[in-house]
Amino acid sequence: MNPLQAEFARRRDRGERALLPFITAGDPDCDTTIEILTRIPPDSCACVELGIPFSDPIADGPVIQASFARALDSGFRVANLLDALRAAGRSIRVPLVAMVSYSIIHRRGVSPFVEQFAAAGVSGVLAPDLVIEEADDLRTAASNSGLSTIFIAAPTTEPDRLQRIAAASDPFVYLQSVAGITGERTGLPPELPAGVQRLRSAGARAVCIGFGISRPEHVRDVCRMADGAIVGSALIRRLNEAAARGERGPSLALQIEAAVRDLATGLTG
Repeated sequence: MNPLQAEFARRRDRGERALLPFITAGDPDCDTTIEILTRIPPDSCACVELGIPFSDPIADGPVIQASFARALDSGFRVANLLDALRAAGRSIRVPLVAMVSYSIIHRRGVSPFVEQFAAAGVSGVLAPDLVIEEADDLRTAASNSGLSTIFIAAPTTEPDRLQRIAAASDPFVYLQSVAGITGERTGLPPELPAGVQRLRSAGARAVCIGFGISRPEHVRDVCRMADGAIVGSALIRRLNEAAARGERGPSLALQIEAAVRDLATGLTG
């Protein structure tokens, strides 16, 4: 059982829900990314989704796209991130999930990719552009390296595919609250509870919901029906604003920490 699986098992046994923040790796630099990761509170956050910058994002809205572009323009390299993660070691107290385009995995080689990320302390991998029918190579390599594989289910996913996604995703399935791209929204769709129930009936170990969750009250509402709330654009908007002012390092990390702790108040609401 890797740290990600162990954390979800612990929360399941205690009946606890969780926040899953998304952070762009390398924006504005890898040192700041590590500062942010070390400040993520493990009491409220089950893991961090670490977005690997890519020039052609799959389902990311303009806020995350801008963050990816800034990281790439600053010279982001996967090798530098891996070095920084290895150096940070136990100072990062939450499990990490790499959210990464499969083209990056394929280019580096499936087995080398998962081996290198596992050695750097990452516990799981999510490739949003990899369909479940073509995921055997990644699933096998990840299992051999002790990494979890996580897959995304959309509101329109057919029942037979939901079962395959649920079986392949450990310890949770990422459920999109809406079809389309990421971004902050004012409310959650009324059909969302039915979508969670469909996944649970399909055998999902846990269900975490993302897309459009940006406020503590969204976190509260999501966690009344699911196991966790994934927040990306709302946090990356803070990062974008701070980076535009030239901030980085500990001062920027403190702002992201404050935003995460504010969102986490929804877990007890």
